Amino acid sequence: MKKISCFFVLLTSMLFCCCSSDSETKAETPPPAGIATTGKTLVAFYSYTGNCRAIVDELTRQLKADVVEIKPVDKTQKYEANNYAIGTQLLNAIKDNPDDAGSYPPIDPTSTNPADYDNIIVVTPLWWSQMAAIMQTYLFQNSERMAGKCVALVVSSHSSPISGVVSDARRLLPGVTWAGDALWINNSNRSNTSSLLAEWLQTLNLKTANMESKTFNITIGGVTHEATLADNSAAQALVDKLSQAPVTLSLDTNGDFEIWGPLGFSLPTANQHFDAQPGDVVLYGGSNICIFYGTNSYSYTPLGRLEGLSASELKTFLHGGQNNIAVTLSLPGTATALHSATTTQSAGGNHRPADKALYSLGGQRLEGAKAGARLEQLPKGIYIKNGVKVAM
Repeated sequence: MKKISCFFVLLTSMLFCCCSSDSETKAETPPPAGIATTGKTLVAFYSYTGNCRAIVDELTRQLKADVVEIKPVDKTQKYEANNYAIGTQLLNAIKDNPDDAGSYPPIDPTSTNPADYDNIIVVTPLWWSQMAAIMQTYLFQNSERMAGKCVALVVSSHSSPISGVVSDARRLLPGVTWAGDALWINNSNRSNTSSLLAEWLQTLNLKTANMESKTFNITIGGVTHEATLADNSAAQALVDKLSQAPVTLSLDTNGDFEIWGPLGFSLPTANQHFDAQPGDVVLYGGSNICIFYGTNSYSYTPLGRLEGLSASELKTFLHGGQNNIAVTLSLPGTATALHSATTTQSAGGNHRPADKALYSLGGQRLEGAKAGARLEQLPKGIYIKNGVKVAM
């Protein structure tokens, strides 16, 4: 899968006590005319004075993205009044109980799901050396949906250091991958916002907008089968994870109808009552994977499906009935345990006699699996023969 790599949160933070007097525009800001949007990059912003909105306007001239504005439920608050008493009170409530949803000020609901995007840009003011409480609410509420995304950070302030905002972002978004260093926009360089953004974007490792892979590989005991991906945010997040590196799991048999176990990371959930059939691959509880060779009815999020194998063939491939089964998930074209395959040509240019044995993708010679052996005796899958991959 093509990568430019990562979820990016553009945290454009301004020093709360030094915000400009620009008026706030309430309507959601669309990308300027002539700039097409992409469904894979999202700019989420909160602007109290208008400075953050100006940065978003410039950003979306340079980058194709959807835009969502974060708004507080109470739009009458003057956070800077009485020596910033209200704003400070909101920040202190979060600091005292950062894991309690009740500590965060309420915001208007948004219809945009960040789980549907590869990269996310969050633009927020800085309040009293911390991230604005309104944006903290949005990130707290969407942390799981953003897991596995690529994040970058831009902090805008009057002159104060940005380390507090960076710390807030990392606390609120523990499951993301950061695309690069934070960009600091302040009053001394704000007039150069356009060039600063352009140069900064070139330094980031961002994911491409389109989900190119429609399948993923499941490898067990040196045998690989391809599974078709489901069309949802959980499958997209799985692709995002596998694009970084293959993942090897230890799964156990459950009820003689599935193998299952922890992924070691969370994916977005879209649970539905699901009549699982042989070959179905599903997400259970947000962080567990189940692969079926039998049937079961429960609440799952579909991830994909193994096609072309009977129930008995699936049980054999999945090692049904066993425990501690090593299962590797990967994207097509990525290496598993076999890093290279050589041809039968020697260094001197002469051809050695062909090695008629078959090898697993893990590089293990399959005893008895000679070229003359009956192919039906082998489990269906992908093997190495004479230095090239073959489907059997």
